[in-house]
Amino acid sequence: MSIDTSLFIFSLFDTSALLFLTVYIVITLSDLECDYLNAQQCCNKLNKWVIPEVISYGILVILLLFTNHWILFLLNAPMLAWISYKYFSIPKGNIGFYDATEVHNRGNLKQLMKFSMVRLVYHLIHFFIYLYCMIIALLTNG
Repeated sequence: MSIDTSLFIFSLFDTSALLFLTVYIVITLSDLECDYLNAQQCCNKLNKWVIPEVISYGILVILLLFTNHWILFLLNAPMLAWISYKYFSIPKGNIGFYDATEVHNRGNLKQLMKFSMVRLVYHLIHFFIYLYCMIIALLTNG
C-alpha cells in the first residue's frame, strides 16, 4: 500500500469522524434551541470536543502538506485557520468556545448553528473528495 493510499484512507476516516462530530454539535445546539438542554449542559458537552477537533484538523493538514498534496492542503488550511482563530480568540472569563453565559446573547446561538451547518457541508464535500482520491489511489497502485 502506498503512502497516498494510506493518507487518503486516514483522511477519509478523519473526515468521517469530523462529520459525525459536526452532526453531534448541530443536534446538541438544536436541543438547546428547543429547550431540551440548558445552556450549561450544552456547553459542557460541546467544549470537550473543541480540542480534539482542532488536533484532528491539524494532523490532516500537516499530513497533506508533507505529502505534497497542495490543492487539498489549500482546501483544508482555511478551515483549520478559522477553527484555530475562533479557539484562540476566546475572551477571558469564558469557560470555552461554547460559553453558557454568552450562548443566548446577541444571536450567538443562530451564529453557532450557521457555522456548524457550514462545517457540515464542508465535511460532506471533503468526505466525497477523499473517497474519490482513495479509490483513484487504490486503482493506480493495484
